[in-house]
Amino acid sequence: MTAVYLLRHGQASFGAADYDTLSPVGRQQSIVLGGELRRREVDVHAVWSGTLRRQLATAAVALESAGLDVPVTEDARWNEYDHLGLVPAGQPAPEDSREFQRQLDVAIEAWITGGHAAGSTGTWVAFSGGIRAALAEVFAELPKGKAALVFTSAGVISAICAALLSATQPAGYLALNRTMPNAAITKLVSGRSGVSLVSVNEHGHFEGPHRGLLTYR
Repeated sequence: MTAVYLLRHGQASFGAADYDTLSPVGRQQSIVLGGELRRREVDVHAVWSGTLRRQLATAAVALESAGLDVPVTEDARWNEYDHLGLVPAGQPAPEDSREFQRQLDVAIEAWITGGHAAGSTGTWVAFSGGIRAALAEVFAELPKGKAALVFTSAGVISAICAALLSATQPAGYLALNRTMPNAAITKLVSGRSGVSLVSVNEHGHFEGPHRGLLTYR
């Protein structure tokens, strides 16, 4: 079978002027993620990433930590949804991360059920359809027995998991999206029966000595 590892980026800079950069914790998370990939001895054939800076930076740091010299192919379909485009114009962003998550959940539910575009992301149908197509292309290009790494974001990974689990929308998607640690690992395999989800949100690499690096936003 072939395998695709969906890797959430390290912690971004919530509350800063530029959100789309790794925080110091995010960089450390990326190093630990790379160490976990090295420990697993994943036979990596290809590496993909969205075009967001936090995704690309996570890829660069993690690959170096893992000792992997594989070029990164960028594909904007692996980008996160435009969270700023989901929030009504003029509404101030809350400084508290819990309140931010509550407001974001409300906005995502309206986006999924309402059919409207979310800023630069477009509609939910376009967003989720692009993800499915991107995943199919990654699997199609993998030789048998090889693996691909995809550095992406929680919203993208949640969309894939919800579809494979036949989770009810939008509740199933939201439940996955709000409980995805930074630099967590989700594993998919493809065989005769199609694509299967074999693990979600693996973050054992942030237990033990690295427990202080576990974050969700």
